[in-house]
Amino acid sequence: MNTPICDFVRKYAQSNAVRLHMPGHKGCGVLGVEPWDITEIDGADVLYQANGIIKQSQENAASLFGTAKTVYSVEGSSLCIRAMLYLVRVLAKASGKRPLIAAGRNAHKVFMTAAALLDIDVAWLYPENRETLLSCTLTAQAIEQYLSKAQELPLAVYLTSPDYLGNMVDIAAIAEVCHRYGVLLLVDNAHGAYLRFLPESYHPISLGADLCCDSAHKTLAVLTGGAYLHVAKTAPQLFVEHAEIAMSVFASTSPSYVILQSLDAANARLAGEYPGQLAALAQRVFTLKKTLRQHGYRLVGNEPLKITVAPKMCGYTGTELAALLCEKGIVCEASDPDFVVLMLTTDIGTDELAHLETVLCSLPLREPVVAWAPSAPHTVQRLSPREALLSPSEALPIEQCVGRVLAAATVSCPPAIPVVVCGEEINEEAVRCFAYYGITECRVI
Repeated sequence: MNTPICDFVRKYAQSNAVRLHMPGHKGCGVLGVEPWDITEIDGADVLYQANGIIKQSQENAASLFGTAKTVYSVEGSSLCIRAMLYLVRVLAKASGKRPLIAAGRNAHKVFMTAAALLDIDVAWLYPENRETLLSCTLTAQAIEQYLSKAQELPLAVYLTSPDYLGNMVDIAAIAEVCHRYGVLLLVDNAHGAYLRFLPESYHPISLGADLCCDSAHKTLAVLTGGAYLHVAKTAPQLFVEHAEIAMSVFASTSPSYVILQSLDAANARLAGEYPGQLAALAQRVFTLKKTLRQHGYRLVGNEPLKITVAPKMCGYTGTELAALLCEKGIVCEASDPDFVVLMLTTDIGTDELAHLETVLCSLPLREPVVAWAPSAPHTVQRLSPREALLSPSEALPIEQCVGRVLAAATVSCPPAIPVVVCGEEINEEAVRCFAYYGITECRVI
């Protein structure tokens, strides 16, 4: 597969042209990447008005992912989530329907701010059992139950799969239910770009989703910020026609050509040796997970390349285990009192996996830690997210926030999943959750 963006930039860098254009470093600098960092000069195409090398590269990506259209983001899946909601907003206008989305409650905070800015109404979906704020493992039966009883059908169902802990929902079954009711399915697949290239594809587009976003940089060999917006072949034609507009509404007009080259180069690798490497790694990770369970660790999630350890039964908190791993030169993706999240890719070798196994299995088993996370709070909506987000607010210690209405999502990234949504009233349950996850203050109306 060709790499038109990389080829153009390399040729330009080798021309030794006098750069009387942006950026200001003129191809020189201490990082070493400056010769390949350009702007929209003649021949470089224009992101979100692509008709040249970027268009060719995006068409390569679309062929790999099996989509009607794939559009690049150099600002992560956050940009793509905003674009997905924009497309739903435009569809609502075109069809004369209320912009209503039913969403799993573990949605990324960008979903909530985008819904507020676009004045989209959200109906929150909860699973029967929600052990942690980070997961919302909804079933097709739960979605059918909601849709069958809804007084007003949403335009779309929005799910996060895989979630931050590595839980994947049954996208195929949920897509079938949604489409039977005439409802679209949108998926935040930020952690699952690689799922398309397993021996059997588990990518949302392959399984029936209409729109999804992938953070290429999370699981593929792509620089931070590289992501995809995917439009399925079965999605409304309006989505195909408006996809670039949707991205441009929220995107910078100065995209990083270094990240674009990274996305472009990934196409060649994905079309070549990557699927074989991925299959081999997935098998090694499967074996490692089996070994860790036999040692006594409780593992969470069913995502093939993510290992999420819940170590309290072995006598360690997640933060304590992460610190012990760091002492041995292993840096985790994230940790909290309950979990340690480890993300693996084909650029992790067998030696690194063996080191991880040795370190984890050498830790002595201790008496279980009995401090459990507080239950997810049940809160009351007092204002719409839009009203709350666009209102003046003040920051207060969490102890002083009981009875107040949250103005802005109070959560760090990772995991960027709010305890309370903008416009909801903060109660005692919420304060206990804030304290447990180390949140010390909130912005309230």
